[in-house]
Amino acid sequence: MKTLLVIFLSCPLLLFAQLPALKTSKLQQAVSIRGLSVVDDNVIWMGGSAGTVCRSNDGGISFKCNVITGFDSTEFRSVYAFSDSTAIICNIGSPAKILRTADAGISWNEVYSNDDPAAFIDGIDFWNDKEGIVHGDPIDGFMLILTTNDGGQTWQEPAGERPRLLEGEACFAASGTVIRCMGDSKVMIASGGVASRFFISSDKGLNWKWVPTPIVQGLTSTGIFSFAFRDEQNGIIAGGDYKRDTLSTDHIFLTNDGGNNWQQPSRPTRGYRECVEYITDKQVLAVGPSGMDISLNGGLTWEPFSDEKLFHVVRKARTGKRVIAAGGGGIIGQVTY
Repeated sequence: MKTLLVIFLSCPLLLFAQLPALKTSKLQQAVSIRGLSVVDDNVIWMGGSAGTVCRSNDGGISFKCNVITGFDSTEFRSVYAFSDSTAIICNIGSPAKILRTADAGISWNEVYSNDDPAAFIDGIDFWNDKEGIVHGDPIDGFMLILTTNDGGQTWQEPAGERPRLLEGEACFAASGTVIRCMGDSKVMIASGGVASRFFISSDKGLNWKWVPTPIVQGLTSTGIFSFAFRDEQNGIIAGGDYKRDTLSTDHIFLTNDGGNNWQQPSRPTRGYRECVEYITDKQVLAVGPSGMDISLNGGLTWEPFSDEKLFHVVRKARTGKRVIAAGGGGIIGQVTY
């Protein structure tokens, strides 16, 4: 009986110790961060407002931030880093530009520019160290799609037809997470606005199909703002209406068949969410204006995790366990689990 009592009393403490924890800090610069790439447990790159790019080599304990010359009025919302020395950043707005560094941000090369007033880059991802893809808002009715096969040194439109978008349909650049490369050749892109759909390519952007989603849509402020998949079948879409950020209906859904069918959580997040990210197969984080929420069962139910309202983005290391959140006012979050 005494042994059983000890085990019973110890279990809650053990479970509590396994729950994730959040520790926050601030950059010296009060910039807004939405672009985030966590390479491994040490290397982190971030892009933000006022032409600012930040880099850490110590797992986020410290960051070195610089304003890129000539881009002080630019906002970098899309970042993909390969290592502590090599990274790619994209700005929002026109002219749309892609910049690349291979010397830890000391110098940047402009590897793509588009002066079309409609050009607006929303996200970037890579299948491997050479092959990647960028997407943006529609130009002449077709989604902007660019691909590279040399690690981002050159970019070109794929040979196939780009996805056609409806009037009032585009993509959101709230956290750079409405594009995800999966496996060797699959990529998914989520749109929002008047329509909010999933666009899927199995051949690196040459050919596309689309599937509808049940998320709230119909207005320019509604739709999918982020999605994440733990594998090619199981994923979560999140968003809502950024003009009604406490709206907590039809703003987050789960799929277990690659996006063909969706179900609502039995207990959703507390409102509109700008970014969702798996940190384990079962633990998922979502951030937005009303705080950070966590699911411990793969998204079926959600609980408040933090009331911090400044986080815009949360990402896990591609290699390793590091989880970093970032947002307005230079706020940085370290999530341990």
